[in-house]
Amino acid sequence: MRRELGRPRWAICMLAATLAVTLFGAMTTIGSFSPPSSRPLAGSQPVDSPCSTPAWVAAWHASPVAVAGPEAAHGALGGRTLRLVIHPQVGGSELRLQLSNRYGRTPLRLGTVTAAVAGEGAALLTKLPVPVTFGAGKSSAIPPGTEALSDPVPLAVSRGERLAVSIFLPVQPDVLTEHVTAMQTSYLSQPGDHAAARSGAAFDKPITVWPVLVGAQVLAVPRTNAVMLVGDSITDGIGSGVDANARWSDRLGQRLVGSGGSRAMSVLNAGVSRNLLLADSGRATDGESPRSRLPWEAVGTPGVTDVVLQSGTNDIAADRSATDIVNGMIQFAEQARAGGLRVFLTTITPSRTGAHADPKTVLVRQAVNEWVRSMGGQHADGVFDLAAAVADPANPSWLAQPFDSGDGLHLSEAGYRALADAVDIGRLSGSPCLADRK
Repeated sequence: MRRELGRPRWAICMLAATLAVTLFGAMTTIGSFSPPSSRPLAGSQPVDSPCSTPAWVAAWHASPVAVAGPEAAHGALGGRTLRLVIHPQVGGSELRLQLSNRYGRTPLRLGTVTAAVAGEGAALLTKLPVPVTFGAGKSSAIPPGTEALSDPVPLAVSRGERLAVSIFLPVQPDVLTEHVTAMQTSYLSQPGDHAAARSGAAFDKPITVWPVLVGAQVLAVPRTNAVMLVGDSITDGIGSGVDANARWSDRLGQRLVGSGGSRAMSVLNAGVSRNLLLADSGRATDGESPRSRLPWEAVGTPGVTDVVLQSGTNDIAADRSATDIVNGMIQFAEQARAGGLRVFLTTITPSRTGAHADPKTVLVRQAVNEWVRSMGGQHADGVFDLAAAVADPANPSWLAQPFDSGDGLHLSEAGYRALADAVDIGRLSGSPCLADRK
């Protein structure tokens, strides 16, 4: 309902926050308003949609950061083989892998690369791992600042199964491009090229990072769409168990598939721990901001139609104002929609920890969340109230006890389920070509 007199509630909160918080940096200019994009929603399959034509879709994703070789927790990789375990979010008849040297300063030399269905630990179920080539078998070196997409791999992939990607690196990279919070056990071998080994005996060092590998695509029929969750450590799944696959992206994927038909989508996780909405962090391991990442992570990625932004809590802790954060959300939404994507904003989840929870930052969070709830839909295709889903009813500035992992900031597995359940899946694009599937 329109208010004729007085300030709206969110504006009062924002004024209080602005008075309480020292402005950090210059104000960001809000871009011009543009109406919500007109991509078809689930169940509205276009007449001319080539649903029977196989199409590549992103089935798995990890957001990379820069890690200097000597600083990597897993130690040296040169002359050893990685066996990285991933779980594709959609199945297909063929596979393509995306390897990255985005942050390297020298070419990344690739030795043998294989893909296989994983068994227990580092062992493989596939009798013979399938070779992965880049450029029809030519010797592979990824230039600095770039990524490489493999040739199609003749390996059928099922949704949710353990897939093992083995990469022999002949030379130690100077700077690694890797995802440092995998919440998944992978393996590093003893010295030597063990990429073709079915046994896991040589892979005696468990690691919980994903070096080099940043994406996997499958050839799907019917055509399947994807939604990418862009965020910080909340999206990264800190607080859930290693190998539990209990991030909110995992739960959302289960909901979409369980709903059947055109609701199903591939759910991609683009979380980076300690990530900031408003700026690239001064720490390389904290990654680029969502706006910096969007053009190369989401726009143009096969199958991606929707993005959901979960961000802002680290900016609040860094003393940014509510106005700055709101402007950052608007700019992200405009950038996503300019790239042809549907975009959804979310409220910032509560915290009782350190700089995330002092009185002035609580005011900032309240102001931002009031704006998202009341005004966010004017700049995006929808909003999801994640904060309300996990807040303590008696003290909404804190996480409810069952949803708190124990540190007051990150969520428990029950908390991540609650976040995913707060998403109105009917607002997402879905996959219209799957309308006849149950």
